[in-house]
Amino acid sequence: MTVIHQIDGWVVKIKMSHYLAPEKHGDFRAFMNELGIPYEPDIRIRMALWGLETGQSPLSVMRRYQVAVVSHGQPNRDEIEAFRTQFVKGLGYCPETLG
Repeated sequence: MTVIHQIDGWVVKIKMSHYLAPEKHGDFRAFMNELGIPYEPDIRIRMALWGLETGQSPLSVMRRYQVAVVSHGQPNRDEIEAFRTQFVKGLGYCPETLG
């Protein structure tokens, strides 16, 4: 799973370790659609995601493509919460996308 934060929301890419049965796939898509909207990333985000998939470090990708890689690899809620806390502390308020 990869999580990238943008000013207007989150980009979440999920790669399963195995194929889902058609029914489970449909259920998963429905669940994800309830959480947000399907997103076709622009070239900068696509390149950042590709960089992460090819083994570039999140720090390298953040510098090169000017994106906030919050988490990459096994899902880690602690990384996401730490990002949220630091971001809100730096701004002095909590934007709607981090609420």
